[in-house]
Amino acid sequence: MKSVFVTGTGTDVGKTRVCSAIARYFTKKGLSFAYYKAAASGTLCLPKSDPGLVKAAASLTQRDDTLVSYLYEHPLSPHLAARVEYGRFVDPEVVERAWRALGHDYEYVLTEGAGGIVCPVVYEKGRKLFYLDLLKRFGCGALIVSDAGLGTINHTVLTFQYLKDHGVEVKGVILNRYDHDNLMHKDNEFMIKEITGLDTIAHVRDGSMDLEDITTPPEELFDEV
Repeated sequence: MKSVFVTGTGTDVGKTRVCSAIARYFTKKGLSFAYYKAAASGTLCLPKSDPGLVKAAASLTQRDDTLVSYLYEHPLSPHLAARVEYGRFVDPEVVERAWRALGHDYEYVLTEGAGGIVCPVVYEKGRKLFYLDLLKRFGCGALIVSDAGLGTINHTVLTFQYLKDHGVEVKGVILNRYDHDNLMHKDNEFMIKEITGLDTIAHVRDGSMDLEDITTPPEELFDEV
């Protein structure tokens, strides 16, 4: 199968909305596509969770039980949500098996993280797991979702440098809540490119669930794994 990992510069920058836009792109083209998230928090109701929102936005036919491996009720980082909810910690072996199983039925698998790339998945004595560890298990590159507004230069550059320092190929950036008429948004995009060399793969307007101004066909961002 082919996969790419979607991370963000932080919480609430729009990873799920961008994943929905990517999923909609693939379904409109009729390509064999699946979405996966290791852990989602904030609700035990799948349709109200991030994976459920992506499925609905893109009209995915994928089975619900293949969208996410761990759902937590509390809106917390997975490591803390699991601790609060009776020690139901993420098992990386379970995650990798579920992720790889999608390759039997789909050619493209989009994988979404939670929070930023340093978000802890498990952080217990003698047992520590970060999204970077999962990403390395998957063996694919990463796509950074950034909010187009104030502060994004710093957040995007730091996220890029962290991934690069840990040997992860960064495919590019997708700017969320982008306004073509906003001088700051345009300058942020320019400065990110100047500092990191990263291309902006696409824009997503505020409130939209579609990719705009695509510079690289999304299917070319996926690595064979």
